[in-house]
Formats: sequence, structure tokens, C-alpha cells
Amino acid sequence: MGEPGPDVPLRVALVNDYEIVVAGLEHMLEPFADRVVVVELDSQRPVATPVDVMLFDAFTRERVVGPVADLLQRSPAPVVLYTWHLDADLVQECLDLGVAGCVSKTATAQDLVDALEKVAAGSVVVSPRPEEDDAPISAGDWPGRGMGLSARESEVIALIAQGLSNQEVAARAYLSINSVKTYIRSAYRKIGVQRRSQAVLWAVQHGFTPDVSRTVLDPPRS
Repeated sequence: MGEPGPDVPLRVALVNDYEIVVAGLEHMLEPFADRVVVVELDSQRPVATPVDVMLFDAFTRERVVGPVADLLQRSPAPVVLYTWHLDADLVQECLDLGVAGCVSKTATAQDLVDALEKVAAGSVVVSPRPEEDDAPISAGDWPGRGMGLSARESEVIALIAQGLSNQEVAARAYLSINSVKTYIRSAYRKIGVQRRSQAVLWAVQHGFTPDVSRTVLDPPRS
């Protein structure tokens, strides 16, 4: 198989802690199958298939530590972070550690594909910083969406389910403490709970526990 170009779509692996998130990203990219082909979906597993670029959805994990750092070390393919948070210090941290692109979740699917192509060609791509309350334009899917939770509310509930305090949620999610409290109140109303212990139990029962899985959709390049 030749190098990616006008007639050869990019081979992309999608990575996140939650299977539903990577599946949503795959669905989001389907209209661009002539430009990118998703060959592997990974949740807390290393990428096993040769790819041109890896797209890491930063749902509940914004800093380049732990699994993201491991991902950078294990694969020669460039990594693009798909994220809410594009503060200058976070972006610089990502770039210093080897991330090749930071793309905002307020970007359109076409903008995301454009960014993947630029990174695969050797460029470094960073989206403009979105406003705190900007909604995702083309975000694929997330835990709790079917229960009416927004992506932001879902992110906050997922972090609470991991045992984080409000202050720790704010630090991890790059939100003000007041914004975190607002998302908690609105999420609690939607899921019908009043206390943190109830929210954690609800989250565990509704798919907010990180998954461990790998799905190979295409055989490796010969």
C-alpha cells in the first residue's frame, strides 16, 4: 500500500478510555471515508495496527500524563489530541511532550479531518482556544448522552465517579469551580439524584466506568 495522499486515505486509530466515545468518533468521521479510514478503536489498550495518525479524545483526561504519555512512547505515529481545553500552558505541555496536534471539540468534522491530514504530512496543528461554554459542533458520543446529559455534564459526572473532589474536577477539566458546581447541579437534576454518593452509583450503573477494549477494523498494511 502506498503513502497516504489524494487517492489513499489516512489510516487512523481512535483512542479513549470509553468505548462509546471512540465509537462516536468513528461515526463522526464516516462521511470522510475517502480521506480517512478508521482502522482501530482502543480503550485503555495500546494501538496494535500500523497507522498514519492517532486521534486521542481527551474525555475526562486532558493532561498528557499516564495513558497519553504511554501512547506517545509506544507508537511512531503522530498523536492528535481532541479536546475542550486549549489553554496556552496545556497546549505547550502537550507540544513539549510530543503531541503533534491539539484540535478543539468545537471544530467541525471537516476541520478535524483537515487537521489529521496536516499532522500526517508533518505539520503541527493547534486550534484557537474556544470559549468556556462553547458547545461541541460535531462531537460523536459520550456516556449519558441518551439520558440527556450534555458532553460537559457527562465529563463532570465521569470525574466525580472516579472519586475526584469538585476542586480536582475543576483542575482536571480546566473549568472554574463555579462552572463545575453549575454542571453538577444541572446533571443531578437530569439523572434524578441529590447526593454525590447517589451520582457515583448512577454513573457506575450507566456506563461511566472506563473500558478496556481493542477493535481492529482493518488488517495491517502489507
